[in-house]
Amino acid sequence: MSAIVLSASVRQNLLSLQSTADLLSTTQNRLATGNKVNSALDNPTNFFTALGLNNRASDINNLLDGIGNGVQVLQAANTGITSLQKLVDTAKSIANQVLQTTVGYSTKANVDVTGTGAGTGTVTAANLDTGKLAGSVITFKTSTGTLAVTIGPTFTTGSGTATVSSLDQLNSVLASNGVQVNASVSATADTLTFTSTNDAASQTITTTGTAPTGEGVDIKGTTTATAGSVTAAVADPASQAIRANLVSQYNGIIAQISTTAQDSSFNGINLLNGDTLKLTFNETGKSSLSVQGVTFSASGLGLGALTSGTDFLDSTSANNVLAALGSASTSLRTEASALGSNLSIVQIRQDFSKNLINVLQTGASNLTLADTNEEAANSQALSTRQSIAVSALALANQSQQSVLQLLR
Repeated sequence: MSAIVLSASVRQNLLSLQSTADLLSTTQNRLATGNKVNSALDNPTNFFTALGLNNRASDINNLLDGIGNGVQVLQAANTGITSLQKLVDTAKSIANQVLQTTVGYSTKANVDVTGTGAGTGTVTAANLDTGKLAGSVITFKTSTGTLAVTIGPTFTTGSGTATVSSLDQLNSVLASNGVQVNASVSATADTLTFTSTNDAASQTITTTGTAPTGEGVDIKGTTTATAGSVTAAVADPASQAIRANLVSQYNGIIAQISTTAQDSSFNGINLLNGDTLKLTFNETGKSSLSVQGVTFSASGLGLGALTSGTDFLDSTSANNVLAALGSASTSLRTEASALGSNLSIVQIRQDFSKNLINVLQTGASNLTLADTNEEAANSQALSTRQSIAVSALALANQSQQSVLQLLR
């Protein structure tokens, strides 16, 4: 079969019509997809660059869930610390009640020390260096140190030693060296009475010359002085019942401290129970943050349950508890500050990641998205061009139709 022969004008118009149809198809595809680059064939450079940007945005977006969980872990720990601080403050108020209640003993431990020297005269509060006490040396031993006090004519102090001439000087030296007794002039001649202070009302006084291992004091005359029999402290039942009740309340608070710390977890991570929070901020894993947890149970804070009949017996034991609670409060405040700093860092990185994702996606869109206004205008223009091409093709065929008429 012989080939169909088209005139030059018809062929030119046909090519123009085909070109317009291709362009119109491309424009309609862009309008349908919204992209001017749909495959590597459209624009390899833009396509693969946009693909890389979108992939990185997707990787960072996947990390945002972990960052968000990290924020909640830190907030859970911070909430736990806030509750722990309130519990510690409640425990402090209980210990302070011990300080405000009556002394737990109707009679405090005391002992008389009598001078055995050769002096004469009458011992008074203003002048101890007389009578048989003159020149006497009395040694006080506690679990923290030893103090040797000499009754002499002048007032001097040294490391573990002192010379006193009056009762006020003696009591001042005892207080400054942590010896919890008050001295007084006894009605018995040449005798001083040493009585436990209110703060250490429960302490034991001994006269063996051996330092006690805990709360208490050993008093012994080492030179021209003799310690008599010790009168033991007599507990006040009513006051001790109040103190025993306060011990029970305190122990309840301590138990809640441990359980509160254990409950301050999120998604299996508890920064108040020694766990570690590891957060990754970028797709390569090179940007990260590790938050090391702490153990804030009662024992971790240096706190423990008290024993009724042993603790809260006097102001000294209450002050020891208050000191431990003060240290626990300091630890809580320090950790709260560290958690707040880490939480701020994580939230900043979370916002940064969200903004970076937007930047990456916008950059990818700028490389691939079509301008719908421009493409709509192109579609309308191409439709008009197509109509004109069809009309031109019809006109090109009219010459051949005229020849046909002549042959008829």
